[in-house]
Amino acid sequence: MAIYCLFDNIEIHDDEALQTYKKKVIPLVESYGGRYLSVGGHVQVLEGEWLPSLVLVEFPSRDHAQSWHGSSEYRSLKALCNRALTLNAVLLEGK
Repeated sequence: MAIYCLFDNIEIHDDEALQTYKKKVIPLVESYGGRYLSVGGHVQVLEGEWLPSLVLVEFPSRDHAQSWHGSSEYRSLKALCNRALTLNAVLLEGK
């Protein structure tokens, strides 16, 4: 079953660090079977006042997503990510 990792980028602190993070994290996500479905782009609010900046990544399974997120390669990028931005992230089950 597909699993989706949804990131809500709340605030960018360091754009240069963010660009470096993106260059490194995209191929790493792909090496764990992940594929980016949406990166930023226009968001139309249908209800409420939430104005997110979203990234949506699909993984083939929960195991793939958790293996990526728990990998030593990603842990080494986590400090760069934290310097670059504040975010929320969740895993969502697909059907």
